[in-house]
Amino acid sequence: MNALAFAWRSLVRQPARAGLGIAGVAAVAALLFDMLLLSRGLVVSMQDLLDREGFDVRVTATASPPGTGPRLRQASRSAAALMALPEVDEAVPLGLSEVAFDAGGDVGSQQASLFAADTSRRRPWTVVEGRDLAGGGQPTGMVLLNRNLAAELGRRPGDSVTLRAFCGAGRSALPLVSLQVAGIAEFPFDDPTQFSAATTLGDAARACGEENRDEADLLLVASSESAGAENTRAAIQFLLPDLYALTNEEVVARLQQGEFSYFRQISTVLVAVTLGFSLLLITVLLTVSVNQRLGEIAALRALGFSRRRVVADVVCESALMVGIGGALALPLGMALAGWLDRILKVMPGIPAELHFFVFEPRAVVVHVALIVATAVLAALYPMQIVARLPIAATLRNEVVS
Repeated sequence: MNALAFAWRSLVRQPARAGLGIAGVAAVAALLFDMLLLSRGLVVSMQDLLDREGFDVRVTATASPPGTGPRLRQASRSAAALMALPEVDEAVPLGLSEVAFDAGGDVGSQQASLFAADTSRRRPWTVVEGRDLAGGGQPTGMVLLNRNLAAELGRRPGDSVTLRAFCGAGRSALPLVSLQVAGIAEFPFDDPTQFSAATTLGDAARACGEENRDEADLLLVASSESAGAENTRAAIQFLLPDLYALTNEEVVARLQQGEFSYFRQISTVLVAVTLGFSLLLITVLLTVSVNQRLGEIAALRALGFSRRRVVADVVCESALMVGIGGALALPLGMALAGWLDRILKVMPGIPAELHFFVFEPRAVVVHVALIVATAVLAALYPMQIVARLPIAATLRNEVVS
């Protein structure tokens, strides 16, 4: 009988101890798997959200985040200049502002985020009902609402809404502007309670009382298939050296170093704690198992089993316990990750499409490597006990007791 089969019999003969050990390993390994998912979950999810729009480069006037620094002047001219580059497939100016919609009756007004863009093939939103906005850079009198805002205002496609824009200091007295609801749209970075709307740059300028204004907060750029985001960024920076161009990867890297660093740090700490607890748990379980079988092991040595063979039995028992527990940990960890993700997403300001725990094949590989290393380290002490076991003294103590 080989060492693996012998170790399996040892586990089966004591089902309560084996079941308890496997359950403990599964629970700890599931938590370890979740911490690995958390360490890169926000990064992977944010990268997916940015790429889903179809734009892979973002151009701003300064290094500040869009909406917090100076706006891009002559945005349409800059977009046209970028469109002339062979590396650029599409460039879309995007404006960000706040508006107040007149809800009518005693409800008063409802403040919302307004996105202004003239798009052609790609759009930073998805229309789910009604029709999309027409491009062209001129006022069309149309607006898109997200589901929350449409429900709050009680409006459907084809209805009219009135709004007042907030376009900076001294603009609080701007008149109301009437627009027709073209459709209902989903915005990728909306949180579950967000009120958002979208219109053309022309209508946004008209709401601000500046019909001839040609400004935007950023330019969304889509690279051509042959160029790639990094080459496109370099070409944009060479053509417009006064502006700042960032690829989606660079945007995510900045977030990872700033806003997302807390979750990476806490996942690292919890991974270390979980590994330490796993090592202690498996070591204790194997040591108890070996101590209960010292007489049996001594008898096997007396019958001719080599020291290497009995040590191999201990290693195989550790491998079986950790292997079964680790396999159970993956589905258990995914279920636990979904539950934890729903809890964390309750935090205010978290986009509905952003996830803290995201499955990656890389996480499975790291998880398996850590579990295997833990199993080997946990077996070292029991292996030492078996390797140094005095055969005669152990058999004598077994008979006397």
